[in-house]
Amino acid sequence: MTLTGLYVPLITPFDADGAVATGALDTLARDTLDHGATGLVALGTTAEPSALTAAERALVLDTVAAVCASRGAPMLAGAHDAAALGALAAQPAVTAALTLVPPFVRAGEDGVVAHLSALAGASPVPLVIYHVPYRTAQPLPAAALRRIAAIPGVIGMKLAAGGIDADTVDLLADPPPDFAILGGDDLYIAPLLAMGAHGGILASAHMATRAYADLITARGPLPLGRGLARLSAALFAEPNPAVIKGVLHAHGRIPTPHVRLPLLPATPAAVRAAGTAAGRQLDDRAYHAV
Repeated sequence: MTLTGLYVPLITPFDADGAVATGALDTLARDTLDHGATGLVALGTTAEPSALTAAERALVLDTVAAVCASRGAPMLAGAHDAAALGALAAQPAVTAALTLVPPFVRAGEDGVVAHLSALAGASPVPLVIYHVPYRTAQPLPAAALRRIAAIPGVIGMKLAAGGIDADTVDLLADPPPDFAILGGDDLYIAPLLAMGAHGGILASAHMATRAYADLITARGPLPLGRGLARLSAALFAEPNPAVIKGVLHAHGRIPTPHVRLPLLPATPAAVRAAGTAAGRQLDDRAYHAV
């Protein structure tokens, strides 16, 4: 099984009382699939999972799983330890877990491979590894990424190196067989697709979903990629997902723009700039995902 296409890591909307707005999450999930997403990600980092209680994480997972099951859409779920992975056994809608390279400890290549091998061996679902070294502080050369790809039960990687570095070039020039490489840096998705990435896990695709889906289908054509890169830059101008939530709220798609500490709400200027960028994409291309 090789995952392809556009996967949207859904935000967690909150209501005016600060509770998870499950109705808004359900509608957002359905709208995103209606506008071209291949599948959804629940409890990715865009969902603020560390700020949710265990009961809230279960509620988010149940809500997104119900939508994906009803649509026959693939679903990834953020799960980074044995307990979280074990809980996915009760979720038949989950296609795979999105599992982070262990952050902060800088375990080294051998430690990372051993850790991910242990998780994959215990997991009830396959793993898609999230490699984002500018957040985890764990760089990995292309040779290490190939070692991870060879772990039984690992079927893909969300690759977010912060640009197009030499290891990204090396990996995409000779990708492991039957292994999905999904671009995770929204700003660079067009060149990643042109180099051979199989798809993307893109928070920016909460807006202009159809345009991002078309970009992936067309393998990153330059004019469309330029416009979406500007949109992604605007949406990530402040810590994610604050700007995305601000724009979604401004367009009436979620009840509040609230985020939870340590995040702060996006500034009005950032929301206006991103809303303008999203609106330009929609007007120019007659897409109606916002």
